[in-house]
Amino acid sequence: MLKTWRRFISASAGGLLLLAALIQVQAGPAVAAAADADQGAAQDVFRIVALGDSITAGYEPGMTDPGVKPYGYAERLLEQGWYHGRTELSNYGILGLKTAGLLQYTKAIQEGAAVNAEAIQPGLPDPRIAQFAAAVPQIKAELAAADLITLTIGGNDVSSLFLNYKTLTDTDFAAQLAERLTEYSSNVSAALQNIRAVNPQATILLADQYQPAPRIALGASYDKLMNAAAQFTAAADQIAASLNQADAPVKIAHVAAVFAGTEASLTHIIGAGAADFHPTQVGYERIAKVFAGLQWGEYRTPAVPALASGAAAPMSIVVKGTELNTPNKPVLKNGQNFLALKDILNAVGAQGKWDNKTSSATVTYGGRTVVITIGAKTMKVNGADVALDTPAFLHKVGKEDKTYLPLGALATGLGFDVNYSAKLRTAFINP
Repeated sequence: MLKTWRRFISASAGGLLLLAALIQVQAGPAVAAAADADQGAAQDVFRIVALGDSITAGYEPGMTDPGVKPYGYAERLLEQGWYHGRTELSNYGILGLKTAGLLQYTKAIQEGAAVNAEAIQPGLPDPRIAQFAAAVPQIKAELAAADLITLTIGGNDVSSLFLNYKTLTDTDFAAQLAERLTEYSSNVSAALQNIRAVNPQATILLADQYQPAPRIALGASYDKLMNAAAQFTAAADQIAASLNQADAPVKIAHVAAVFAGTEASLTHIIGAGAADFHPTQVGYERIAKVFAGLQWGEYRTPAVPALASGAAAPMSIVVKGTELNTPNKPVLKNGQNFLALKDILNAVGAQGKWDNKTSSATVTYGGRTVVITIGAKTMKVNGADVALDTPAFLHKVGKEDKTYLPLGALATGLGFDVNYSAKLRTAFINP
């Protein structure tokens, strides 16, 4: 299961004025693979480890509500993974991290020994950095088990150059840009080699650097800064080309190209001020689409039908990658989705029978048997009682009374992985 820590964050680094934020760290799922093996559950889980800076962390300005959870590109990738099967995410995005810090961080991970926060990067503003530093052995295990490793890094290296471009002559700007490009290439190449030493085969996706300000804000300097961003893209492409192998892909997520010309709507630089380069929700979705396209060749969203004016969006249910479409509409009770018995059996590929005498449904799948009785506050899973928040019930569909069962509880009882995305209003069920 994903472990979460919630912290308020107030930060400023490399010229980026980071406002208060609530950041959720998703950590620990990869290590659960060993526990699965001990229990004899040979589940095929796709594991994502996200490393990098505040963009990986999903930061947006003004996130001061303790109930707010980041919803960045990494969280969207997790959802995309659920469309394809069991997927877990470990997110180690660090606010204020530079390429030099990433190099030290990956070196510590490769060595597998806990370090102090200053050994990663002095003065990091992320209050979770001590936890990240102490968890290095766990992170190494997760990185070694990863199928996909994603990286966003470099924005904190170049932010001061962007902020000060007006005060620099063209010669000074070019000299400082060249210095940062050299440092970026050296640090990122070495960091990726550290990652490869821990995991020789996972796919690595590295994002390039987008230019965050629109032409209307920069005027004649827009082309100058776009050219600088293009040089970072070229450097990233060269890094990938030097490390890419057929059985160990290193690919560049060309984020800069999708931001070009639409910066005003994809970043907070207009609304939050010139010091904040972070993506908006639309921007994070664009980034996720680039990453998902490289990994799965697509970016899926629920096929939500047209709604009557003022109607609430319907719930989508995706079972083994297929969105459920049935004339027996799902029923939502107490926050849970209920489906007709026959629809559940068809969706999950299970066997089932109905007993009129006991008003109970018996469903079997993969060596598990679940018995759910109409009105009962418990169900039986392989003979053991398991509590139900809301009992099964009979629901009239046309002239028939159909047995409606709690989908999530039944799927869990059968050993399926059940996840829910509030943003997509979609339940994902995978064997």
